[in-house]
Amino acid sequence: MSTVQVDTPGGSYPIHIAAGRLDSLAQSIPADATAIALVTNPTVYGHYGERATKALAQTGKRVLRIELPDGEAHKDWPTLNLVFDALLQNRLDRKAVIVALGGGVVGDMGGFAAACYMRGIRFVQVPTTLLAQVDSSVGGKTGINHPLGKNMIGAFYQPISVEIDTDVLATLPAREIAAGLAEVIKYGLIIDAEFFAWCEQHVEALRALDPQAITYAIQRSCELKAYVVSQDERESGLRAILNFGHTFGHAIEAGLGYGQWLHGEAVGCGMVQAAELSALTLGLPPASVARVRALTAAIGCPIQPPDLGTPRWIELMQVDKKTEGGQLRFVLLPEIGQARFEAAPLEALRRVLDQAAVAQV
Repeated sequence: MSTVQVDTPGGSYPIHIAAGRLDSLAQSIPADATAIALVTNPTVYGHYGERATKALAQTGKRVLRIELPDGEAHKDWPTLNLVFDALLQNRLDRKAVIVALGGGVVGDMGGFAAACYMRGIRFVQVPTTLLAQVDSSVGGKTGINHPLGKNMIGAFYQPISVEIDTDVLATLPAREIAAGLAEVIKYGLIIDAEFFAWCEQHVEALRALDPQAITYAIQRSCELKAYVVSQDERESGLRAILNFGHTFGHAIEAGLGYGQWLHGEAVGCGMVQAAELSALTLGLPPASVARVRALTAAIGCPIQPPDLGTPRWIELMQVDKKTEGGQLRFVLLPEIGQARFEAAPLEALRRVLDQAAVAQV
């Protein structure tokens, strides 16, 4: 088993990475827990619910199962209230522990519920998608979507542990693997050029879920995110670089309707657009832009953005959390392995966005 430690002002906790880790979930539950709420969805529960429940039952604690509707379209207030309803109806107290078993939607909602219920109870992340394993389960971002913007309502709230079972990836469809790999290569682009080159060299092994390659990719991604989060828990500075490609990606998700593209697919395409904007703004070499485009395509993510229309693109981006004083700000690359967070000239942004419309003709 590999362990990555995350240390933030909001809490320190381990990330455990191993095949078969689901069977050891009891080890993540504190001895003084009074009950366990297993938050999941029907798809994930069908694959792993009974196994996770059996493992958690080894604690001798009551295990309450809370199933949420599956999909990004249900990451909202009405669905979140289903968690609160179940917790209150079953009289779970402040020493109860939420275990979020699922992808990014379940993890974000389970964590947000934990942050709010009785003003904060403990929770454990058990991510079952590659994207959640390398990104959303680590760092304490929790929340829900609003019709006007993605993840606009939420809280920074750290789990007490993250339990990653690499075996669960075998049940994921190819699109989910591609979506997760987009976040993997993001880390190389923003902070570790050698890791980006390693991903280029091992892309086929990663797509095939070669155990050695995928375990290393998960571990390295978690190490890099843990480093960034430990420096800046609440995204007041350095942590903003983790949003490379996300300003474009969130606009794609909101513009098409949540769930049409997977989050990682939108981020992958958004990274290509961000690289193009970096070339116009910071002089990222054309060869580097080509590398970003080629690897994004090689992992199976779309590289052609939808034609939302330039005015609509800009309207959606202005709702993004990274907008300050009405000014659009982006994570941009002067070179692969380095990232900056700054405003981009509107004319350069329009050139990138206009390319989406031209390419559709």
